[in-house]
Amino acid sequence: MNMFKHAILAVTSLFAFLLSAPSFADSITNNVVGAGGYDLTTYFSQEKPQRGNGHHLTELNGVTYLFATDENKKVFEANPEKFLPQYGGYCSFGVSVNKKFVADPEQFDIVNGKLYLNLDAKIRSLWLQNMSDRITDADKNWKTIANKKPSEL
Repeated sequence: MNMFKHAILAVTSLFAFLLSAPSFADSITNNVVGAGGYDLTTYFSQEKPQRGNGHHLTELNGVTYLFATDENKKVFEANPEKFLPQYGGYCSFGVSVNKKFVADPEQFDIVNGKLYLNLDAKIRSLWLQNMSDRITDADKNWKTIANKKPSEL
């Protein structure tokens, strides 16, 4: 009988763990670092973007952003929309063709005060060939794909 009680206790414990597992898994998978850990303010203030670090970070809409300095963090927090990459940080060319590709933070352009990231140097060269039309297409497409998973496109 004692062994039976241990078995029930083990099954009950396992069941309780499994019930809590989705929230534990969600907390792990929702740990998203924006812009590949680059300091978004440096795209606008330096020739090349600079990586942020874990000493200066902030969270916005479930995404953690890293900064090179506390001052950069404060500048971002004062006006995040000014610095956030377009299309949730996905590849701008990809969005222009109804896709979501993870972007390389070092493949970027600033157009009319907005940050656009691209998949890689080859895709960025295609983006640059007709950037104005690509932005128009991407702006239109983003309205319908923003809340879709990349695998759904």
